Parts: sequence; C-alpha cells; structure tokens
Amino acid sequence: MYDMKGKVALVTGASRGIGRAIALELSKHGTTVVVNYNKNESAADEVVGEISRCGSKAMKVQADVSDYAQVQQLMGTIKDQLGGLDILVNNAGISRDRTLRRMSPDEWSEVLHTNLDSVFYCLNVGSPLIIERGGGRVVNISSIQGQSPGIGVSNYATSKAGIIGLTKASAMELARYNVTVNAVCPGFVETELIAGVSDEVRSQLVAKVPMGRFGQPEEVASIVRYLIAEGDYITGQCFNINGGMYM
Repeated sequence: MYDMKGKVALVTGASRGIGRAIALELSKHGTTVVVNYNKNESAADEVVGEISRCGSKAMKVQADVSDYAQVQQLMGTIKDQLGGLDILVNNAGISRDRTLRRMSPDEWSEVLHTNLDSVFYCLNVGSPLIIERGGGRVVNISSIQGQSPGIGVSNYATSKAGIIGLTKASAMELARYNVTVNAVCPGFVETELIAGVSDEVRSQLVAKVPMGRFGQPEEVASIVRYLIAEGDYITGQCFNINGGMYM
C-alpha cells in the first residue's frame, strides 16, 4: 500500500471533467493537490475551494503544459512552494476532430502537442522531482480512441496511442527508482464534450456501449486512485474503463 496522506500530487487539466474528478478523489485521501489549468481560472478556483472545504490542501497553478518552458515553471513552482512532487497525473487533453483530408497541419499539431508532448514534458521535468522523494506514482490518461479509433480522430487517436507507448517505455526506465507508470483508457465519459452532442448522436454513442451507458468521471478517478494507493506491483499497464466497448 502507498500512503497518500501528505503526498503532493499534480493533476494536469484539473479544472474540469475527468481531471477535476481525479483531483477531488486524491484530496479525499489526504493528498495535497496541485490543480493545473490553462485558461479556465474560475473553474480551477472552484476545484480548489471544494477541496479546501473538505479539509484538504490544494493550490492552483496556471500553465500550458504543451509548452516545455511553462512545464519547467510549473514544476519549479511545485518544488519551491510544496517541496517536491510524489504523484503525477497527466490528464490534459483537447480534441480537434476532422477527417484526414480536411485536417489542417495546425489541427494535427495542436492536439499532438497538448495531448502527447505534454506527457513527455511533465515526465521529463517532473520525474526527477519524484525520484528525489524516493519514488512515487505516474498515471497517464489515454483513451479507447488510442486502442480502437473512430472516424475523424486521427490526431486524437495518434496522441492517445502515443501515450500508451510512452507509458510502457517510461515504466521500464523508472521502475529502478521505485516509480510506477500506468495508463488509464476511458471510453465515453459524461464530460462537457459528451454534454455538447445532440440527443441523436448521444443515442448512437450509447448504442455502442455493451453496458448501455456512459461512464462517470468519478469512476475513472477511482481507478486512478487504486493505481496510486494499491498498485505497488503494477507498472507499464493500460487499464480500460469503457463499459465493454473494447476488450
């Protein structure tokens, strides 16, 4: 068992959706949570406020994690203000869906930078901080789209498949330092992205799920907490939470 109490956790893209649920879940177990956000400061304030009201500690830090220099500043702030880092959850991500023939180079690059490069940047700068503390946990949020993509998501699917590869490679490198690295691959989850689709599209998506419903952010957060707290002998693995869509 990994005692989460008093540990410092960074959750990227933690102002909403799955990232928010993860931040709240980790805080329930005594973890000090760094709520990273890029643009939505008010949402980040809400997450920090909710954590504080529950008696746990949290701080917000703005950074665009697709920018290496900003990741360096982010990790420097964590080091200076909290003394180091124990847990890293790479969750930040965006989508720019379009078919290959119509996708612009900018739409391709923006998704790859935000979804995949950010994971490398945070591992590159953050893993030494975790090693300094005697080891810790890394969980990367991938997607079912990285395993079984649909149409119009070539940029997103590539970025999420890349996260799986990076998870396995970094797990091999960091195991000797008592750092586990795992990936979680959600299917369709009730977030702002799902809330924005029409009822017709929603019905079509639900029909693809053997369990007949979308997942909840809290269900993804629960898997993340398990990997951190109880995954002592688990590393380099992908955990699917998709209602049976991909087996």
